[in-house]
Amino acid sequence: MTSSGQVLFIQGGGAGTHDEWDDKLVASLRRELGDGYEVRYPRMPVEDDPSDRTWVPAIERELAALDDGALVVGHSVGGTLLVHALAQHPAGVRLGAIVLLAAPFVGAGGWPADEFDLPDDLGERLPAGVPVHLFHGTDDDTAPPAHADLYARAIPQALLHQLPGRDHQLGNDLRDVANEIKALRPPAPPPAARGSTTIRRE
Repeated sequence: MTSSGQVLFIQGGGAGTHDEWDDKLVASLRRELGDGYEVRYPRMPVEDDPSDRTWVPAIERELAALDDGALVVGHSVGGTLLVHALAQHPAGVRLGAIVLLAAPFVGAGGWPADEFDLPDDLGERLPAGVPVHLFHGTDDDTAPPAHADLYARAIPQALLHQLPGRDHQLGNDLRDVANEIKALRPPAPPPAARGSTTIRRE
């Protein structure tokens, strides 16, 4: 596998979310990951009205710009639309992992939606061999913890991480997520260290 340190973070929906809410999650992730990672944080179109029609094409463009081994992270409805995009149109690169944060499940038992329902065999439609991690706060009253259980059933290969006492914004603390990412993908070495050689002088 390649040693890409790229992490693509897809924001949640709602007016002002990119600059006033999820920016704190991204700041926490960057801080906890430290050097060796590039966290991309694109602004989604019409953020106050996320939809399959507007967001999925934007997500697919971001995926196409990644290197092999990159990890993708989606928060809230951004996670829902990210996994929906991956199930419909697999990324053209080999992903290192898929990470969903407080993602509402759209379909039976979860949120109703006019555009799509996530299928029961969602796990089979995701890229083969790519680890999937679900992080969900036990005090999330926007997408209750039962949504994480629905994802776990639809994606049997996923690992569920329950975060006690965390709300929908996960307390603006992504150290648990960063630790998992570092375990999956160690940081890339500094540019000066790549391909360096030591010359001994006699």
